[in-house]
Amino acid sequence: MQAATHVRATAIPSVTDALRAVEAVLLGSGQRTARRNAWTSVLEDRRRAKDRVEAQHVMEAVAGRTSRAT
Repeated sequence: MQAATHVRATAIPSVTDALRAVEAVLLGSGQRTARRNAWTSVLEDRRRAKDRVEAQHVMEAVAGRTSRAT
C-alpha cells in the first residue's frame, strides 16, 4: 500500500492584498481611510460620467427620431 500524501494549498496573495499590506505598514490608519475615501469618490465620479454619456446618447437618439418624424 502507498502512503497517503497530503497537499497543502496556500492562497497566493493578490496584488491588491499586497498593496494593502504595504499601505498598512507605511501609512497611519487615518491616511488609509482618507485614501480609500478618495478612491471611492474617484470611482463614483467615473460611474456618474459614464451615466451622463449614456444619457446623452439616448437624448441624441430620441432627438434624431423626433426630427425625422416631423
